Amino acid sequence: MKQPSPGIPSSILITGASSGIGAALAEAYARPDTILFLGGRNEERLGQVAEKCRTQGATLYTRAIDVTDEQAMRQWVLACDAECALDLVIANAGISGGVDNDVTAQDIFATNATGVLNTVLPAIPLMQTRKRGQIAIMSSLAGLRGLPSAPAYSASKVAVRAYGEALRPQLALDGIGVSVIMPGFVESRITARNPFPMPLIMPAERAARIIKRGLQRGRARIAFPFALYAMMWILAALPTVIADVLLTRLPRKG
Repeated sequence: MKQPSPGIPSSILITGASSGIGAALAEAYARPDTILFLGGRNEERLGQVAEKCRTQGATLYTRAIDVTDEQAMRQWVLACDAECALDLVIANAGISGGVDNDVTAQDIFATNATGVLNTVLPAIPLMQTRKRGQIAIMSSLAGLRGLPSAPAYSASKVAVRAYGEALRPQLALDGIGVSVIMPGFVESRITARNPFPMPLIMPAERAARIIKRGLQRGRARIAFPFALYAMMWILAALPTVIADVLLTRLPRKG
């Protein structure tokens, strides 16, 4: 099925924009003819990101908001679209467990999976009415296969990957593009807590450039770095009995 051409977005909503990939994406898209709607839980960090984007000429609207709050998210997305019709919605907000925090599996699913739904579901009918728009869903290379080292995190990322991939052909009929983003290790507040080596970890700014380029090309799956993507793809294709032996050697994350 032919996919719609995404074009260059001028009105962009990004969740989880107060740090990491979300903040880097905001800065990557900031330019004089762009309106950015940035959401995040930390108002102070969100303000700092917004100020950097303003210095690049972008128009900024920020909201301290929790993506797990369905009603608040719906009202915010509708208000942003009323201010300026959204061209691109990036459901980026996410959390992870770990040995040094008390994040539960329920917390991870609420943010990483339900939070994606709370972000994109209000936007879809608006874009369908206009017959244009683009949605980007943040999964992970961990979304290629359930990982015993991070069962809740990887499962939540598997869920949103499958959701985005299923939405893509469905929404193409309405002129809406859908891309699933699958990064490996990226420097952020989440990875800073990991007490183990992270292969091919990259700066958030570089990840944002890769994502932006992939979205401009309307890629179905924006997965990187390639070497780690290939390794995870192979692991996912292996017989379970073999993959389990290899994966149980990974350090526990949560």
